[in-house]
Formats: sequence, C-alpha cells, structure tokens
Amino acid sequence: MSVQEYAESLLERIKARDEDVKAWAYLDEKRVIQEARLLDETPKKNRGPLHGLPIAVKDVIYTKDMPTQFNSPLYDGHFPATDAASVRILRHAGALIFGVFYMRLCKLATNRLGKTTTTEFAAIHVGPKTRNPHDLLRTPGGSSSGSGAAVADFQIPMALGTQTGGSLIRPASFNGIYGFKPTWNSVSREGQKIYALMYDTLGWYGRCVEDLVLLADVFALQDDEDEDRSFQGIVGARFAICKTSIWPMAGPGTQDALARAADLLRSHGAEVHELELPSAFDDVPEWYRIGLHTEGRTSFLPEYRVG
Repeated sequence: MSVQEYAESLLERIKARDEDVKAWAYLDEKRVIQEARLLDETPKKNRGPLHGLPIAVKDVIYTKDMPTQFNSPLYDGHFPATDAASVRILRHAGALIFGVFYMRLCKLATNRLGKTTTTEFAAIHVGPKTRNPHDLLRTPGGSSSGSGAAVADFQIPMALGTQTGGSLIRPASFNGIYGFKPTWNSVSREGQKIYALMYDTLGWYGRCVEDLVLLADVFALQDDEDEDRSFQGIVGARFAICKTSIWPMAGPGTQDALARAADLLRSHGAEVHELELPSAFDDVPEWYRIGLHTEGRTSFLPEYRVG
C-alpha cells in the first residue's frame, strides 16, 4: 500500500465519522494528499524510520502549515512561523503530519492536513464538542480529547498530546487505547503552548505498545541501563498497587476493577504488593493545585490582558 492510498483511506474514515466524533480542529485534505504523494516519491535510501506514518497533532503544538489556535477565539486564524520541535523531528523521520485535534479544557485530572481538538489552552474549562467514539453520549476525556478519540476511532494510527495533570492518560483510559506520558522534559516542549512549566509534558497515543515505541525511538528516549530489563513473562513478575490519599474518592466500579486486575495477575503467577505512602503525601494534591494555578496565571497573563 502506498502512503497516498493509506492517507486516502483515513480521510474516508474521517469523512464518515467526524460529524459524530468531532475530533478535528483543522483538516486540509488536498494538502494531506500532496504530502503523501511527495513521500511516495521519496527514494528508498532517503526514507526515515517513520516514512509515511500518519500522525495527528493536538492544537496546542505549533505547525507551520496549518493554524494553531488553542481552541481559543483569541488565536483565531493564528499561523505559527515554524513547527514545534516535536513536529520537526517527526517530519524529519518521514511522518505524514495529518491534522490538528481539539483539546478539552480539563487539566486536573498528527492531517483534511489538520489538527485535533483540545480544551481552550489545554486548561480547566468547558471543552470542545468531541465525543467518545465508543459511546457518543460519553466524554473522551481531556484535555487531549481529539487525539484520544481519533486514534480510538481508527481515524489516525497515532497522535501527539500533552499533559499537565492527566491530559494524556485520561483520554487513553476513556477511549481504550495506549497512551505514553514520558518523563518530564525528556521530549522538547519548544513550540508547545505551556500551561505549567513544572508539569507540562508532551506524549503520544497509539493502538498498540509497539507503535508507542516507534516514536520513543525517534525522540531518542533511550534507557541508560545496559542490562536487559525486557519483560520476561507474568510468572514471578512483581507488581505494585499504590492507593493514594484520594483513593476513597474512586467509585465502586473503579475500585472493583483494580481489585479484579490484582486477582487476575496473582492467578497467573505474579506477585502483587500493596504500597502505603507516608502521611506527608496526603498534601500532594493540594500542592499540585497551588503550583498549577500559580503557573497557569503566569502563563496566561498576556491572554488575560488581551481578553
């Protein structure tokens, strides 16, 4: 299958589903096909490790050939002059940057050439109209709403997202896909709208772990350990369950699911240990909120003045 044929099949899927799922903030179909043709014409010796892989981008990450509007009227029609560092790396590796997603404004807790939806500034607020593809009456989670929903709905194989609190892992969970939140600051955030410098992390979504590894390799997220620590099987493997201070806030369905998961691991020969954090950790959620709100007010002061 050529890159163009794959891109066309994804565009057909988007056309059939976008009215319901509403994952895309911007999409230029003609540009996608043009880029796909150029990739098909690239000599094999010059092709990168991600050659022809369609990747969508959350709409807080700069893209030079499509608008980056942060789901905010203050940035309507805003075209950055350059790509974010993460997008440049992906393009250099041969990826087909496919679009821009909406964000869903909820922080607590890559193309039609386009971008996926997000909440405004990827912050705590009312989100876009993006729906969970498995149940249109339910939320896809946020703030990386469009990224999670589009990957889950087979509209795109992989997508970039960002996280300040749970904005990568929440949509992954809600939409039933794999999400990877790297160690803080291990992937460049240059060209990414920052909510909180101490917390913001760029990550990505896929429908299998092997796909996540593809991007980890391109972003050079190498383990500094020489020893082979690859997973050798369930029997004898050790797992830890850490119920934090907010565990009582979890609903009975969540608590039952975790208990069943622990029982399932034990039944297959794994060791499962429950960890208890020192009482000092009880204050961590409040410390996080203080840091989040303080940094958010600083980051968005220019927008506050304009708005």
